[in-house]
Amino acid sequence: MRRDHRPFWLRQIHARYESWWARRFLIPQFDHIGVGTHVKKPWNVEISGGNIHIGNHLHLICEKRTTTRLCAWTQNGITGIISIGDNVLISPGCQIIAATSITIADNCMLAGHVYISDSDWHGLYDRTTLPDTSTPVVIEDNVWIGYGAVLLKGITIGRNAVVGAGAVVSQSVPPHTIVAGNPARKIKELDPDSPFVTRAALFGDPATERRKDDYLYALELEGNHFGHWLRSKIAPKDED
Repeated sequence: MRRDHRPFWLRQIHARYESWWARRFLIPQFDHIGVGTHVKKPWNVEISGGNIHIGNHLHLICEKRTTTRLCAWTQNGITGIISIGDNVLISPGCQIIAATSITIADNCMLAGHVYISDSDWHGLYDRTTLPDTSTPVVIEDNVWIGYGAVLLKGITIGRNAVVGAGAVVSQSVPPHTIVAGNPARKIKELDPDSPFVTRAALFGDPATERRKDDYLYALELEGNHFGHWLRSKIAPKDED
């Protein structure tokens, strides 16, 4: 579809259904979750294991035919830990899989299909069993991880760093650094004295932000009506 043909009231009903579904089926699977959680298409999230802790204002954006996975693996009676801070954005298709510990600090942004793991999951010579060791992954405040990046065990991504799309990161990244490539290499340094506007700025007044979002959606969907939306679903035309 070229555009969203739903009338505004139908969009609001769908949003309330997503919110109810997340509260009823998804949120109870976390050990802790803060306020202000927003999940788009929550039925496309797969949660495995306990020890998954979420801060305030998580934005978890999912799409159909793309599963987003958070897995805290249990081995020898020990379950890994996933800890996600405040104001974090997780985009469709991300996979976060912890055998020991994965920490994502406040204000981080994960683009689609990012893969983060703290274990190799198989030995080089014995590929039938899990390795005995894994090493924690730490992503510090305000990190931006590009589409399809892979973050491997034992690394720390420093605050305000940027990981380019498709990068494979096997070594720690210093703060205020942009890396890209396979293997990831430094391509630029950011000015640490320059002011950074983080995702926290979006949540200073959540009620006002919600009203602003509703207003913008109402403008976007103005003039739509149910019959037109239904026809676009049953018999779409080129202009739809």
